This record gives sequence, C-alpha cells and structure tokens, in this order.
Amino acid sequence: MSAREPQEIAQVAAATGAKKTHRTWDRVLLSAFLAGAYIAFGGLVAITVSSGLDPATWGTLPTLFTGTAFTLGLVLVLIAGSDLATGNMLLVPLGAMRGKISTADVVRNLALVLVGNLLGALFVAYFLAISTGVIGSAGAEPGSTAALTYDRLTDIANGKALDHSAWQTFLRAVGCNWLVCLAVWMSLAATTVSGKILAIFFPIMAFVAMGFDHVVANMFFLPAAVFAGDPDLVWGDVLVNWLLAGAGNLVGAVVFVATSYWYLFLKDAPQDPAAAEAEPAERA
Repeated sequence: MSAREPQEIAQVAAATGAKKTHRTWDRVLLSAFLAGAYIAFGGLVAITVSSGLDPATWGTLPTLFTGTAFTLGLVLVLIAGSDLATGNMLLVPLGAMRGKISTADVVRNLALVLVGNLLGALFVAYFLAISTGVIGSAGAEPGSTAALTYDRLTDIANGKALDHSAWQTFLRAVGCNWLVCLAVWMSLAATTVSGKILAIFFPIMAFVAMGFDHVVANMFFLPAAVFAGDPDLVWGDVLVNWLLAGAGNLVGAVVFVATSYWYLFLKDAPQDPAAAEAEPAERA
C-alpha cells in the first residue's frame, strides 16, 4: 500500500482523535501511563549514551546523540500503542474541529492523559533510573559511570528548569510540539512499521538536539534530578517548568498543526466514513 496523501492523513487523524475519547477512563489512564514510561525510557537511554562527552572535545555532538537516542520514546508510543499528551494535543482537538466530539471531551481526555503520563514518567524516574543505579546520585565517586550519568542528568534538568526565562521555555515548548506533532502526522502517512519509524526519527531528533521543551520528557528529567539529589533544583522549579512547557506544547499542537491542517484539508471537506476505520489501533 502506498503512503497516504495529506488529505487522507487529515481524515484519519480526526477519526483517531475522536476514538481516543470513546474509551473508559481506566483504559485511557493505563495507556497514558505506558506512554509516560516509554518517553522516560527514551530520556534514560539518551542520558546514558551522551554521558561523559566533554563539550570541549565533542562540541555540540552530544545533543545530536541525545536526540537520536530519545527517538526511542515516540517509536514505542506509536508502534506499541499508547496515549501521549503531546500527540493527543493534536489528534483530539482535531476530532473536535471536525465535529466528531465536544470541547468537554477534549479537556477530559487531555487531563486524564497528562495524569497518566506523569505517573509513568515518575515510575521510570524513581524505580528504573535512580533506584537501579543506572543514573548516579549526588554522592557518586567523581569520574565513575554513576557520576557521569548524574552530571549529564543534572545538566539537562537544570538547563530546562533554571537557565531560561519563562518566555523562552514557553517558546521552546511551542517549537517542540510543532515538531512532535509533525512526527505523529507523518507517521499516519506511513503504512509500514519501518515507514512510521522513519517519519518519527527526524522531527524528534531535531527538537531534542535544539533543546526544546517537551512536557512529558520533562516529567522524567526534572523529577529524576530531584530524586538523584540535585541541590539546585526544587519541586517549585519543576512545577513552573511543567506549566510553561505544557502550555507551549498545547499551542504548538493546536495552532500550528491541528488548526493549520484542519483549515487546509478538512474545513470544507465532506465527512469520509472510510477514515473512521482506516487506523483502528493508531495511538499517539
């Protein structure tokens, strides 16, 4: 089967977004928990492969390695199937724009998915990153693997929570989810697993390499740094970052992807009954 054209992608995306609101709350919460964990896995592997790379030697290449490894997270979300808030910020509002669901459905879905994503990310951060020793702690022996991973984690977390103004964080989040939603959008064009992975890779690698802010990724990086004993980061900083990143991600998804493509391909288009069955298992 050939790749879908943009008009077909739009129909499938709207139908997929509507379907996400038709499941029971417990299934949505579990699906979102898995997505939060998958994104955290991407963050965890990104830290481990980029630790110990001195910028004096490697320049900005560590950010490229980080972005390349982090793509694992969205690959797991889209191929295995789960609900990620940043992807739902595109698909579910698009379903509402198409008249398939209500605004209340959108709010309920996004709120529940954000809670599930947070629980999944916190689980991986505490139990699989810090408690396992994969990421070191503040007391790690200098020069050890534990110290290198701790330093890399705190460098990422402090950079996101402490080094930028509120406006900069918001804008970085807008750019982030513009790219993430394009990855989701293009994955709907592909009809093979390999095609979906290729569609996902470049936008995700790009947003991470540029240092943009993804609210669910930050639900992993920032708490993991607090759990590891980062003396510079407190929960107040974490919460402010999540609020700014979440707001920016929502704008990036709704304004620059959902609304744009609704206007281009769906505003005056007739309903396509076939699209409702085109992607029965598609999740993002």
